[in-house]
Amino acid sequence: MIWLVWLCCSLSAVSAQQDPELLARDLEEAEILDYNLIDNVARRVPRHNRFLQRLETRPRMSEFSVRSTIISRYAFTTISCTLVNSGSEPREGLFEMQIPITAFISNFTMVIGERVYHGEVIGKDQKYGGTDRKNRYWRPTGDGENRVETFKASGTIPRKTEAVFLLHYEELLQRRLGKYQYTVSIRPQQLVGKLRVEVNILENSGIVSLEVLPLQNSKSRGNGSSGDDISPPPSTVVGQTKTLAKVTFSPNVVQQSKISRNGVLGDFVVRYDVNRELSVGDVQVLNGYFVHYFAPKDLPPLPKNVVFVLDSSASMVGTKLRQTKDALFTILQDLRPEDHFNIIGFSNRIKVWQQDQLVPVTLNNIRDAKIYIHNMSPTGGTNINGALQISTQILNDYITQNDIEARSVSLIIFLTDGRPTVGETQSAKIVSNTKEAIRNRFCLFTIGIGNDVDYQLLERLALENCGMTRRIREDEDAAAQLKGFYDEIGTPLLSDIRIDYPTDSVEQVTQNLFPNYFNGSEIVIAGKLFNKTADRLHVEVTASNSDKYVLLKTDVAVDLSAKNHVGLASRGAEDPTDDQNYVERTWSYLTIKELMTSWLKSDDSEEKETLRERAEKLALAYNFVTPFTMLKMKELASQTDLPKEVYTGPSTEGVGEIVQGLQGHRAPSGSVLAKPAKQKVEVTKTSADGDPHFVVDFPLSKLTVCFNIDGEPGDILRLVSDHKNSGVTVNGQLVGAPAPRRGHKKQRTYFRSITILSNKPERSYLEVTPTKVIIDDGKRLILPCDRSATVASRNLEVSIVASSNVTVAIRGTIGFVVLIHHYKNPAPYQKDHLGFYISNSQGLSPSSHGLIGQFLHQDIKLTTQEPLRERDQMSSGNLTKSMDINAGNTLELKGRSIAVVWKQRKIYNGEQEVDCWFAKNNAEKLIDGAYKDYLASHPFDTGTSSLVENRL
Repeated sequence: MIWLVWLCCSLSAVSAQQDPELLARDLEEAEILDYNLIDNVARRVPRHNRFLQRLETRPRMSEFSVRSTIISRYAFTTISCTLVNSGSEPREGLFEMQIPITAFISNFTMVIGERVYHGEVIGKDQKYGGTDRKNRYWRPTGDGENRVETFKASGTIPRKTEAVFLLHYEELLQRRLGKYQYTVSIRPQQLVGKLRVEVNILENSGIVSLEVLPLQNSKSRGNGSSGDDISPPPSTVVGQTKTLAKVTFSPNVVQQSKISRNGVLGDFVVRYDVNRELSVGDVQVLNGYFVHYFAPKDLPPLPKNVVFVLDSSASMVGTKLRQTKDALFTILQDLRPEDHFNIIGFSNRIKVWQQDQLVPVTLNNIRDAKIYIHNMSPTGGTNINGALQISTQILNDYITQNDIEARSVSLIIFLTDGRPTVGETQSAKIVSNTKEAIRNRFCLFTIGIGNDVDYQLLERLALENCGMTRRIREDEDAAAQLKGFYDEIGTPLLSDIRIDYPTDSVEQVTQNLFPNYFNGSEIVIAGKLFNKTADRLHVEVTASNSDKYVLLKTDVAVDLSAKNHVGLASRGAEDPTDDQNYVERTWSYLTIKELMTSWLKSDDSEEKETLRERAEKLALAYNFVTPFTMLKMKELASQTDLPKEVYTGPSTEGVGEIVQGLQGHRAPSGSVLAKPAKQKVEVTKTSADGDPHFVVDFPLSKLTVCFNIDGEPGDILRLVSDHKNSGVTVNGQLVGAPAPRRGHKKQRTYFRSITILSNKPERSYLEVTPTKVIIDDGKRLILPCDRSATVASRNLEVSIVASSNVTVAIRGTIGFVVLIHHYKNPAPYQKDHLGFYISNSQGLSPSSHGLIGQFLHQDIKLTTQEPLRERDQMSSGNLTKSMDINAGNTLELKGRSIAVVWKQRKIYNGEQEVDCWFAKNNAEKLIDGAYKDYLASHPFDTGTSSLVENRL
């Protein structure tokens, strides 16, 4: 049994001869481990026992959890690790996590006792000053060449205190061999009291071939091999509907110990594919961004012309050369009759199997090629440049002589285990020589074996010549990895692919030209839409297939109403895209990756600097840690006023439980239930609701003014701005909808989210959508809008009346009400949306601004024409429709004259009718400046960009 179990035995008066298997079974049934008992052991056992010294000084990991949400191939992953120092002295806690090399870290936070350290993404050219030398963060380093990198952070944990590490990262899953693969490392380095992995998948086109692999170690990483065992890890539970899947893995301590005694369990791997149609592919649109997935199937493969270039230098002796030969024997058997090939071995000398030609695939040629490979012997140095020059010359000559450039796919597969030692040894010169020789006529794929290979050279060679690179470490199964890599590129289906969209419909589109499409892979393109409410997008795909020219044209229907929404999958489920626009983040992810690739390929210093600046700017905008950005750890103000009261209703069941995994965190398990508020909330007329219609009440003048704002979908309006004084800012983001038929508007806009920020006395924010409320005052809490709840702390109180409204009170002197508008059977022009009302503006300063805030402490005067003066004077409630009041009426405000007309408006869900003076043309002259002056850059924009506004 594991040492934790043996320790428990020795101190609970259990006989040393007790059967450990029986003890394991008892512990497994109880599913608990008495860590207090372990601490007692450490104190009672003599100090000379190094084993127990390590136990005493090492913080215990009480919890390790992974939560992942994958929406249309884009994965959001959150790692939470809790370390407990139960000792009598401060101890250093180390958090270490392997993450995929393709992922971008988007957030990191350390909570050590009462101190909170938050990671702010900054450019690398900025000076970094640490907050606390005792609490350190290392950027990801290590195994990047092997498709993973290691993130490390440490902090000194005071006695009898716990530390929580929260890491967020994002990635776009790549399709290989017909499957998407999500991998998360489970290597906590010790047995964990509570370990849980949860992977939630949403694919609107339908999930197929879902599988959970056995835990992968370094030898099997990348190829999915695990010997004869193909069953999921113990405690794995899989739930699936047509478009949703939830996978959980939660082994108890005994189950962990059976997998690994040192806490290194391995990689947890989930694979799946999606339903796809024979067309231009799957186009998804959300809030002005689109992503296009193109992966045709059932096409005849293109003939290929391939040259295998193999390192046979002295360093390949032993296992590396043997495994390479085994892989090549299998690969040769997979060549098709219409293919042509050649083999080159290189060390000091370059040895060509068939001089100056490629030969067809016949039984005799395959037999002779195997004999040639079998007779290869390792000797001499490594002439990489010479081997590449000869192989490119042979392939170029074959293409020219046979005029087959457009009817087949040509490629070189280059394998080495070392660095250039013979001939040209300068990496930059080798790259330029190869690029000049290939001249964009075919692609070069490179493979590095072992730990001493010049991986950067191989990566640059592949990048410059439209190929891919792969590294195989010495402790991995090289034969299986080689065969797996070849399988990815061994079946070309299309060449010279071009995907076009109307230039007047899209902008900032990612790469749309591709040399080849291989079976089992996927082409992904993303961009922005000019018309965010268009219901169709024209797509054209051109490509070559064998001797045919393929042209696919279609108008793709864009479902703006609900196709991209999780909420339809189950009653009461919310839409995770309210919180994160996965389509937009996919676009930013791809764009940054392409800018980084262009930066690597460029030799022009000015061009490199421009590319670096563009990539850095985009990474900062989306909070991504890239080679051009870094995390600066900043200590936040002490968060002592945590929510004291929380109410949550019962959870859903069945399919809803699967969807519920996509909804984010629930209330803390120790929360106190409080009765929801039922009384009607008192509000003023001052509001922004509907399309959106603004109403401002001037009680001193006994006047009410109204105006409309015709914004664009995605615009973020600054409603209240008092950040410098009361510390409060309110922003509202618009969502678009088609206009009703025969209406005078081209489109409608509504509030899809209201964000309320406060930075006094401590920083906090509240975000409301039609489906959920996110509260973050140091600890993040997500509550659904369809259940009544109340959350209260010293400075903030939030009350939810189910499916009706959300009231917010800040320090008792500022109050807001957010109405929730839901449609049971919405028309195309109707959207679930929000309305914003002010209930108490006492705590907002006279300097308040924003579309509403600028009027809260102002007075206004109405000037009317003579006919009106002869009649009864107007007040907000005694006007009659018979009056001729729409001619020559003006408002006087801050020295400006604004022409107005009389209107009636319904507010607060139509329960109250308001008489108001209406200012036309987006409130021209009524508001300070123009409408566009009130646009925020993002929901958390307070107008002071230096503040840390991207919070967990």
